[in-house]
Amino acid sequence: MEVVLAEKCGFCAGVRVADKLVRLAAAKGLSGGILGQVVHNESVEEEMARLGFPTVSSLSEARSHAGRIVFSAHGVAPSVRAEARSLGLVAIDTTCKFVTDIHREIERSLEAGFFIAILGQVGHREVVGYTNDLDPGRYRVFYDLAEVRSFDWSSHPRVKVIFQTTINAETFSEHVTEIRHRAQETLIADTICYATKENQDALRVLCADPSIDAIVVIGGLYSKNTKELAKIAEESKRTFLIGVAAELDQETFRGMRKVGVSAGASTPDYDIESVVTALRAFGS
Repeated sequence: MEVVLAEKCGFCAGVRVADKLVRLAAAKGLSGGILGQVVHNESVEEEMARLGFPTVSSLSEARSHAGRIVFSAHGVAPSVRAEARSLGLVAIDTTCKFVTDIHREIERSLEAGFFIAILGQVGHREVVGYTNDLDPGRYRVFYDLAEVRSFDWSSHPRVKVIFQTTINAETFSEHVTEIRHRAQETLIADTICYATKENQDALRVLCADPSIDAIVVIGGLYSKNTKELAKIAEESKRTFLIGVAAELDQETFRGMRKVGVSAGASTPDYDIESVVTALRAFGS
């Protein structure tokens, strides 16, 4: 069985930096707590814990981990940073540059009088970071198209559309069209991570190959961009969404001659390599 790896997949630059920053701290003998997964991947989370940086659910919990807190690549609201300082916590900030840019874009847009329409998931940690400190009357998060259509836009003549960095822009094109029709002025901020776009485009190349029997997408349980990759693949190919190689079932791939592989932006290289190795072994 031939295994074809997507030209672009796996760790994006922001995730790779976050991973490296924690590793560097561990190499210096430091330890601490990571506020939520440093990236949305269970393999990485387990490895960080082995290095002395377990995931914690609150800032107060981090006080028992050497008084050090790691802010994940998803970013946090300014009030969270302020609370960490008030608790005397030393912070290691691994926030992705693209996420930081969106925080600034939202701040500038609010100052200019825009209503913020965020296309993404309400409970996603990245989105929570953007919205936690905002006046509820100055923004709204939309995921389903019906939410856009039912929203009262009459009191929001100027709208700035912000995308969660990890979504598939094509899925939300109708949302943008609806907002344009309903608001007097609509500006679109290009806030989808370039790595997300590249991974999606590379996957589409695999899906366009008629000789590929199936697609395997690798990623964490809570990785939105990984789930978006799986949705894209499912439109044209038999698709398997997994976290690690151990989840592969050899019998499922019996008779297949060619399989494509992609991975989310928070999937480590070693998980990708182990999946590719396992699939190739199935065909030997």
